[in-house]
Amino acid sequence: MDSELKSFIKIFITGCLWGTIGLFVKLMEEQGSSSSYTSFLRLLFGATVLAVMTLAFDGAKAFRIGRKTLVSCILLGIVCQGIFNILYSTSISMNGMSVGSVLLYTAPIFTSITAMLLFKERLDLLKWLALVANVAGCSLTATGGDFSAASLAPLGLLVGVGAGFTYAMTAVIGRIAMEEEASPFAIATYNLFFGCLFIALVRRPWMTVEAPFGARLLLYGFLFGLIATALAYGIYFSGLSKITETSKVPVVASIELVVATVIGVFAFSESMTGIKVVGIILVLVSILLFSRKSRDQKTDHY
Repeated sequence: MDSELKSFIKIFITGCLWGTIGLFVKLMEEQGSSSSYTSFLRLLFGATVLAVMTLAFDGAKAFRIGRKTLVSCILLGIVCQGIFNILYSTSISMNGMSVGSVLLYTAPIFTSITAMLLFKERLDLLKWLALVANVAGCSLTATGGDFSAASLAPLGLLVGVGAGFTYAMTAVIGRIAMEEEASPFAIATYNLFFGCLFIALVRRPWMTVEAPFGARLLLYGFLFGLIATALAYGIYFSGLSKITETSKVPVVASIELVVATVIGVFAFSESMTGIKVVGIILVLVSILLFSRKSRDQKTDHY
C-alpha cells in the first residue's frame, strides 16, 4: 500500500470520527449547553488531549515550530476553528440544519479552486464530475431532497457559504503548515488552542450557559474533545502531510455526512429515505473517484 493511499485512509477515518459531531452536540444541548460553549469545550479538551499526545509520542521538542508553521497554525485556529464555528452555528440558526449542512458542503468547490490557484493542481473532467456528484450527494443526504422548510435570505446564504469557505481552508492552510514536516500532533494542538482562544475572547461562551461546570456536560465535552477532535485532527494532519492533491481531501472527508446520517437513524430514529440512500451512494462514488491515483502523477510522488 503506497503512502498516499494510507493518507487517504487516514482522512477517511477522520471523516468517520467527525461524523459523531452531531451526536455529541445533541447530548451537550440536552445538558443545557449553547453552540458557542459546546465549540469552546470541544476545542479546549481537544487541545489538552493533543498536547499530552504530542508530549508522549514526539516529546517537548515537537512544539518548537518555524515561524511560517506558527502563522499557519494561528490562521488555522482563527479561520478554520473560531470563525468557522461562529459562521456555521449562525448559518444553522438562520437557514436551518439541512440547508446549513448543504451550504457547508460547498467546501470541496472552494478547496479545489484554491488548490488550483495556489498549488497548480489540475482538475480534469472526471474530477469535476466527481465534485458535482459529491456536492449533489451531500445535498440529498442532508435534506432527503426536501427543501420546503428552507428559508434562505441573502445574508443567510452569505453566512452559509462563508462557513463552507472557512471549512475548506482547513486542507489548504493545513498543507502549508505541514510543509516544514512538523509533528502533526503539535500542528493539531496549536490549531485547536488558537481556535479555543479566539472563541473565548470573542464569545465568552461560559457566560451563555446556566451551569457551565455540570459534571455530565463536562464529561460529554471531554469525550467530544477526545473522539471527534483530538483523535480526528491528529489523524487528519498526519494524513494531510503525505497527500499531493489538496482538492481531494474534503471530498474524502465528506464520509462524515454519511456517518452522521447513519448515527441519526440508529440513535435518534431519523428516517432513511430512498433519496438519502441515493445521496449516500453519490458521496461514496465521488470519494472513490477522487481517491484514485491520477494518471499524470508519477509513482515516486507516493
